[in-house]
Amino acid sequence: MPNRSSNGWTRLRAACCNIITNPACLAFLPAICLGLFWFGGEMGLMVCAVFFPLLFMASGVHGGSGDTALSRSAVIGIMQRDGFSALVQNIFRQARERGQHSAIFQIEIDEHKELLERHGRRATDRVVEVTANRIASILRSNDAVAQTGDFLFSACLSPVEHLDLELCIQLAGRIQSAIEEPVAVDGTSLYVTSCIGFCKQTAALTGSDWPDAAGLALREAKNNGPNAIRAFSDEMRRKSRNRAELREEVVTALERGQIQPWFQPQISTDTGLVTGFEALARWNHPNRGMVPPAAFLQAIEQAGKLERLAEVMMYHSFTALKAWDSAGIHVPHIGVNFAGPELSNPKLVEKIKWELDRFDLAPERLVVEVLETVVADASDDTITKNINGLSELGCRIDLDDFGTGHASIASIRRFSVSRIKIDRSFVMKADRDPEQQRMISAILTMAERLEVETLAEGVESVGEHALLAQLGCDHVQGFGIGKPMPFDQTLDWISRHNAKLQAAPQILGNKSR
Repeated sequence: MPNRSSNGWTRLRAACCNIITNPACLAFLPAICLGLFWFGGEMGLMVCAVFFPLLFMASGVHGGSGDTALSRSAVIGIMQRDGFSALVQNIFRQARERGQHSAIFQIEIDEHKELLERHGRRATDRVVEVTANRIASILRSNDAVAQTGDFLFSACLSPVEHLDLELCIQLAGRIQSAIEEPVAVDGTSLYVTSCIGFCKQTAALTGSDWPDAAGLALREAKNNGPNAIRAFSDEMRRKSRNRAELREEVVTALERGQIQPWFQPQISTDTGLVTGFEALARWNHPNRGMVPPAAFLQAIEQAGKLERLAEVMMYHSFTALKAWDSAGIHVPHIGVNFAGPELSNPKLVEKIKWELDRFDLAPERLVVEVLETVVADASDDTITKNINGLSELGCRIDLDDFGTGHASIASIRRFSVSRIKIDRSFVMKADRDPEQQRMISAILTMAERLEVETLAEGVESVGEHALLAQLGCDHVQGFGIGKPMPFDQTLDWISRHNAKLQAAPQILGNKSR
């Protein structure tokens, strides 16, 4: 297994390589030789003739020794992307022929997008460079290490006699620990973590399958991250195939009406009355049953059909509003989620206006729900124009998942936000956690100053509901209020809810006698 015994030699080789491959050094080599001859005569030439070949040999750029000798970067001591795949195939073949064992690792820096946004390109490049060096320092000099993406690294162990799952996990943990050490940039310490997926060589895999298997493990780690480690399993491959099948089926499902909105109620903390519903996409698959949103929404995005999904959701939501109106039930608003691709359509405002006119609905009855991350990252002028255009049309703008996307107060005003939806991570167990209460109070105070309404998501208990009402949150939504339901169940739910309100005891004010 890799150890630290060869770290000094590895660093020496990298330093030597840096010297002899430096363009400035090579350019002045003739001058150096001439100078040595001038001052030292034949003895100077002898020193030159011996020293530079020895330096070249120490650098290891000639190829090193052994079947898996590496061509390492002179700057950061790891391989470049070119040639890594071929070397992995060679290691796989050698291990199989010799009856030995190997493993391939994929390492990705967590939250690298946020790292770039907060600290800039120069600091990020420094973090990447240091990370590469630290990964290389953990492994042996004959292990293959490469940067295979902007924030992605791959490592393949040279064949060994013994390598089990526990040893691989230990190695991954050591790599993570090394990466987590602070990185000094301009007098500031930056801290990063990483997710790691790995795959041991098995008889069931081919050389070409092997890196892909590690990639699947990394994807699973990122889904459970940050700072997660996952080993490849056949279950991951089955899940991957299911995702591929869903991508193929999702377009047909959209057109056949299998994907429709379910509606989750929102109520006022002041009156208890229903103030709206949020339309949430649900897929009732004819064979699989209810497909989890996390599974098929990603498939829709990968298929490039998010805009079509928004059209389907809006059509069924407007149909629901008209049906509630016909039944004599007052539902003021319905919320429809719009992601970046939909908001990038230059004709979005025109399209929504046409749909509202088609259903004879006032614009204020549509709530356009926009993720905070979309607003925070909205460098696209089209997105900004569309959000403000919908606000001018009369639609309400909800800033969803507030507190998770680093949107500034200026952004809230710039996009004419009508209401912020406090993310459930702040609401969870808020009735028992003073820190959560302080965070919610701060958000509510800010919203009050900005004259923006508030809605708390993820309310699951009576205690959370009562606390939010006490703190002054305007609306609540969550399983504790009502679960998402198909349209045909909403009428009964509203009737039962209104009946509870009528049956609730009335608190009368004091009367003078």
